[in-house]
Amino acid sequence: MGSDPASVAFDSVNSAIARQADVLIIDTAGRLHNKIHLMDELNKIKRVIQKVIPNAPHEVLLVLDGSTGQNALEQAKQFTQTTDVSSLAITKLDGTAKGGVVLAIAHQFKIPVKYIGVGEQMQDLQIFNKYEFVDSLFRLK
Repeated sequence: MGSDPASVAFDSVNSAIARQADVLIIDTAGRLHNKIHLMDELNKIKRVIQKVIPNAPHEVLLVLDGSTGQNALEQAKQFTQTTDVSSLAITKLDGTAKGGVVLAIAHQFKIPVKYIGVGEQMQDLQIFNKYEFVDSLFRLK
């Protein structure tokens, strides 16, 4: 708390290398696309990581709330302008939200959907299945 996010990321990368870790996940959750200074921090995080690993990050997963509707499209626009988003996850699909906007986002920004969240437990984060997803959009409950 109170630390510079980029320096925390830098220290984390160095620590992961020292420990010979196979994977390092840097969670930058809580960023609002309309807060310029938070979006600028994403660029800074990427730059400091690349000082240690020039071709990093290897994946940037944009997690979108399925209940936000069309606002998710604007979020995707802002995040893709700020960083190289490589895949999407759409969450909160366990309620009335269907998350159909993710189809427009994936198409417009050419970003594949990797995961969906259908609850709050670990097993509720599922690998995206395009056939099941489209079926769920038209299924009557």
